[in-house]
Amino acid sequence: MLNASTRAVGLLAILLTVGRPDRLSAQGFLSKFSYDNLKPSALQVDLGPVGGNNIRGALTGGLRLDYGFIAPHVRVLLGVSYYKADFSAAARARFARQLDSVVNPGTQDTINLGRITWSDVTGDVDLQYVLPQGRAVTTYLGIGLGAHVRHGSGPAIEGTFVQDALNSITAGLNGTIGTEVGAKRWRFVLEARGVLSSGVSTVALRSGVAYRWAGRRDQARGTGK
Repeated sequence: MLNASTRAVGLLAILLTVGRPDRLSAQGFLSKFSYDNLKPSALQVDLGPVGGNNIRGALTGGLRLDYGFIAPHVRVLLGVSYYKADFSAAARARFARQLDSVVNPGTQDTINLGRITWSDVTGDVDLQYVLPQGRAVTTYLGIGLGAHVRHGSGPAIEGTFVQDALNSITAGLNGTIGTEVGAKRWRFVLEARGVLSSGVSTVALRSGVAYRWAGRRDQARGTGK
């Protein structure tokens, strides 16, 4: 009886010392993340067409800072972008119907809102998984979160509650797929970017240039571990 108890205590001690396999697996995964290599390493400027479910096509421009690798092949980017687009005809008609139902319910009126534009300033944080395709080509996939500051304007709505209804701050989820071409400091960038957010969801195709001052050895190393 004593020997059995002793063996049980010994087995329990071993299990507590070793830990559960899933815990060890999680710790091994988390150990790949490090803040040691988080530092500004490249600056990107891009421009391209953007379209959305409530706006007409327009141009969007952005500035993005590559902040280094937080894990092997996973880099952090901080970005800001801007576009100003007209309301689509369908969105303007739908908005007019909603206003009519609020202002004069029960009676159908004709509301002419005129031209309405919607501007969007976005600040976002992306995580991109980098897939080197060779010395001169790099492909990446990314996902991120953004904050959208929107402002509506137009001759017929200026200073009214309609403009107030279009002014908003909201969050968004974005996804990217892109390619960098260039073996030295200067890179050509081509990127497709989709954004899902309240009010307007968009798809953009951007091209631009990036200047990378961190060496390729740092890029390939990731966290340096």
